[in-house]
Amino acid sequence: MTDAPDTAIAARSALFEQMQTIARRETLPFFRTAMTIDNKQAGTGGYDPVTEGDRNCEAALRTLIEKHFPEDGIFGEEFGNVRLDAPFVWVIDPIDGTRAFVAGVPLWGMLVGLMHQHKPVAGLAHQPFIDEAFSAPGNGSALWSKSDETRAMATRATDALSNATLMTTTPALFDGKERAAYDTLEARARSVRYGTDWYSYALIASGTADIVVESGLSPYDILPLVPIIEAAGGSVTDWHGAPLATVNDAFSGQVLAVGDKTLIAEATELLAPAAR
Repeated sequence: MTDAPDTAIAARSALFEQMQTIARRETLPFFRTAMTIDNKQAGTGGYDPVTEGDRNCEAALRTLIEKHFPEDGIFGEEFGNVRLDAPFVWVIDPIDGTRAFVAGVPLWGMLVGLMHQHKPVAGLAHQPFIDEAFSAPGNGSALWSKSDETRAMATRATDALSNATLMTTTPALFDGKERAAYDTLEARARSVRYGTDWYSYALIASGTADIVVESGLSPYDILPLVPIIEAAGGSVTDWHGAPLATVNDAFSGQVLAVGDKTLIAEATELLAPAAR
């Protein structure tokens, strides 16, 4: 790789529009239909659904990346990993929120992130049914787009949990000490919303939510969203307040995202005792 990083990141971010086209083409034909649903945890008592839409979308995204940047690594949910020691690694979740997808709820979306030297540097989150996208192309900007409209995003100032809107997919994400820590934090928040999956992180970047707390996430669930929130002025950390580990076994799955960085100290004071 001879390009300067900024030039190389821009070249890769130029694929975002094609990736949105792929997501619409490969997922919408299945949405709100009698699709086939497989359980990746069958026989274990767990439930982790996957559909033909998930697989088709990731396969097409990987083909696009391999065509334009065959030297890059790929970390994907459905088809494994290649070249994770490459300077640039793509992180792919073809349908984040598959449970919402199979239930007909339009809060699922395609997540694609770009890592450079183990750091998230660009990201795209796209909801094909609404045709809404949130992106950070690596130039310091966070963008919202829909149809022919595009505008910059920015997080909002919120100086305390008592003034904050808190979101999480469900409190059932938390067990034992985690649940106790989360419940204490939730009790301090002004407003709480559940069930938003990845979309809650996009709302932080949009300036309409303030804090998201979750556990049990995989790298592809969150790393694509990190550049978007950071470019909008927020921060994403683990429950200790440290930057997230990259695509490796050290990733704790415990995530704290804030629009106003002053919330980190108050939140981690409550979460750290249950942090891994």
